[in-house]
Amino acid sequence: MTLVGRPFPSMEQCAAEAPRIAEDWLADRSPLTRGGLSCLPLSGLAALPVETPAPGIHVHLGQVAQFEDSPDGWIANLGFIIGRDSIAVIDAGASRQQGQALFAAIRAVSDKPISHLIVTHMHPDHAFGAEVFREAGAAIVGHERLADALQARGPTYLDNLTRLYGPGPMIGTRVVLPDSAVVGSLDIDLGGRVLTLTAAGPAHSDNDLTVLDRATGTLFAGDLVFRGLTPVVDGSLTGWIGWMDGARDGGPVVPGHGPVARDWQEAVGAQRDFLAALDRATRDALDAGLPLSQAVPAIVDALQPFGGDWASFPETAARDATAAYKELEWE
Repeated sequence: MTLVGRPFPSMEQCAAEAPRIAEDWLADRSPLTRGGLSCLPLSGLAALPVETPAPGIHVHLGQVAQFEDSPDGWIANLGFIIGRDSIAVIDAGASRQQGQALFAAIRAVSDKPISHLIVTHMHPDHAFGAEVFREAGAAIVGHERLADALQARGPTYLDNLTRLYGPGPMIGTRVVLPDSAVVGSLDIDLGGRVLTLTAAGPAHSDNDLTVLDRATGTLFAGDLVFRGLTPVVDGSLTGWIGWMDGARDGGPVVPGHGPVARDWQEAVGAQRDFLAALDRATRDALDAGLPLSQAVPAIVDALQPFGGDWASFPETAARDATAAYKELEWE
């Protein structure tokens, strides 16, 4: 584990000050204790690979898989945007360890201060590396409902990931709440580069936030856009379909999962078809008077033509069918 937000001008100064810093850091992190202690250059840290879809935009592409199909949970797309004065990070990864690797990737590109971490929603693959960036001086920004969602679900998410991957990969990971909330929209100026953050209504989740880089038109959509990985309904199916109907012009779209899209249609076309089919199949099951236990298999069967197009399809389709049924039965 690395205290990445603590740079020193020399290895000698690090060696002199690190013991005190480590003890202070561990003071409120029982039952963690200090074992070995060493100083490393930033170049010695493992760094996530990143690509550059537009000037000043850097994106790490996660594994196209669900947690149970991944060896470490590093499945979400993460990114950072460099302005004249500072850097904004978009999503922090599934653990402290992944947050550290994203920090190292940033420092391989720029030594500018990291002013903001923008968390697109509460799911752990996007939110659980956040403390690394708070330690580095970033203000954490999210949807107005993000704090409540993390407080309600975060401890269970952390327990589940620790059981799934073991305590080693999750060591030091904590649920971190945002410092500020976006109600409607908010502009952040990185110095000659303005980002517009927009809070969505219930869709993928009930706390989705997008980030638009106005310099290049690049949209970080979070999990409002899935490409390759089966979309997960954890908010509102009808709200999500409605969000996609808001056509937009602009530059690349960075989805929460899957490759960067060149434009809006490439970003949402396949997802729109899948979610529309889910909506139709669910309404057909409700019109037929099927109870939930019979409706879910019927809906999943109706979605089978999409099965070859999406990773982690069988389990996620059943989950989506359940969520859609529970939502639409009350319309």
